[in-house]
Amino acid sequence: MRTRTGFALAAVASCVALAVAVTVGRDGGGTASAHTVPKGPYVALGDSYTAGPGIPGRHGRPTGCERSDRNYPALVAAGIGLRFAEFRDVSCSGAVTADLSAAQSTDDGVNPAQLSALTASTRLVTLGIGGNDIGFASLLTTCVKDGVKYQLEERIASAVADRAPCRGRYVSDGTDEIEGRISTVGGRLSGVLDDIRRRAPEARVYVVGYPAILPAEGTDCAALGLAPGDVGFLRETEHRLNAVLRQRARAAGAGYVDTYTPSAGRDACADAAVRWIEPLLPAAPAAPAHPNERGERGMADAVLRAVTATD
Repeated sequence: MRTRTGFALAAVASCVALAVAVTVGRDGGGTASAHTVPKGPYVALGDSYTAGPGIPGRHGRPTGCERSDRNYPALVAAGIGLRFAEFRDVSCSGAVTADLSAAQSTDDGVNPAQLSALTASTRLVTLGIGGNDIGFASLLTTCVKDGVKYQLEERIASAVADRAPCRGRYVSDGTDEIEGRISTVGGRLSGVLDDIRRRAPEARVYVVGYPAILPAEGTDCAALGLAPGDVGFLRETEHRLNAVLRQRARAAGAGYVDTYTPSAGRDACADAAVRWIEPLLPAAPAAPAHPNERGERGMADAVLRAVTATD
């Protein structure tokens, strides 16, 4: 999702064993077929949840994309034993679906259209996109500001604090503004997946969903300072976005990688020793409300399970 804040394929030796076997699994479209684990070329597309801003060390150009050499694409490439020349990570912090087909300006350089990295020889594609299209970062910022107001009102005996002030900004008279944005993203994703198929017809394609940012249940999240009702509102927003990503991936014959389930209990409000997502004041090297190195590793494991699936 949006932020502006080297590459070591040998970093995950424990995953390399996954690459050696011939498996019988599901292809990008979910159809059972015999295949080998793809050996590349592999192209990684996506936004900051793919790029890994703030996680050392920075890799690739433009530097404004803030790609980490420990993000999940790099770890997936290591896990399937790819050589340097067989892997291209063109993800970029701040990317929206339009940046996949057009150049993206960053605070430090211009990232070419991400889809331009695809060729007829590409054999594996991962795509993590959509959060910036619905404005999730600005939505979270607004909800945090409303949470501060809620905390102040709650401390005033005569005031009646709105327990979901942020939700009220976006849902009114039966109209849910965020639902409309998510629906729009679905249509855009379908177009992107069609374009990927045209450019890389032999590639196995996986849409990578977003990990848990908020607790899977309950209303307490002091690390983000949200009003209780808005914890559930933002959680449901992420659920709906992931559901649309899954639906559109399957409809296009692509695979879907669920990173939410394995990250449950490891959200931004969890203990620092286990969380995948850093809070607004990160304790580990990462952008606020973004995956840390543990989170990128967990996302890589989820992608590797999908790529090497045997049923």
